[in-house]
Amino acid sequence: MRDNTYNNTFITYDDDATWLVTYADLMTILLVFFILLYTLSFFEKEKYRHAVETIKVQVEENENLIGLMELMEIPETADTRITIENITGLHSREKSLFENITKFARTNKQKQNISTRILDGKIIVSVNGKALFNSGSAALNPTATSIFDEIIQILYDYPEYNINIKGHTDNIPISTEFFPSNWELSAIRATTVLKYLISKGISPQRLTATGYGDVMPLLPNTSEENKALNRRVEFVLEKKEPRN
Repeated sequence: MRDNTYNNTFITYDDDATWLVTYADLMTILLVFFILLYTLSFFEKEKYRHAVETIKVQVEENENLIGLMELMEIPETADTRITIENITGLHSREKSLFENITKFARTNKQKQNISTRILDGKIIVSVNGKALFNSGSAALNPTATSIFDEIIQILYDYPEYNINIKGHTDNIPISTEFFPSNWELSAIRATTVLKYLISKGISPQRLTATGYGDVMPLLPNTSEENKALNRRVEFVLEKKEPRN
């Protein structure tokens, strides 16, 4: 009698606990599911981080790729047209233009006269003023035409880019009959370059000229070397805004 009671009680208890098995299976499945989601999420994030780090290394090792990260780092508030340009490959045009001008700038004849960089999405080509003008003059040197002719040949192939020509001087004051200050000197030099580009077939609609005097130096005017670098003409190349 005791054995039967004991057995009946055990069987009843076992029947009531079967839900624990189902519950444990459900918890195990959910645990595996969340682990899988976390693993996939972590994998994608690591894969993206690795890709970006690889590009950073390439940029550091190859100056031709400078500005690539700048193209990738699109602000959240940026116009969506920038993202569309990425998709359509228009940024490859910017990279191609930059590489072509940089290649020319690195030739043996010009590496001391020309430098290139990308700033705020614009390609800037800086030409040493000494290679273009004599001191206190706005007339082009004979050597200047060979520099400009090479740049113009490149610009012909990229008609979608506007060209803002900027004249800069050092901080040594000038006061002559033709140039009362560095403002006038830098403005006339920029205009002289603009007229030369027009004479070679560059559309005037693409061109602007601005004189900045000594207010935007590349380096402090504390040495003759720095002053020589600050005396320059810059070509700021910016892609035209699409018309609505």
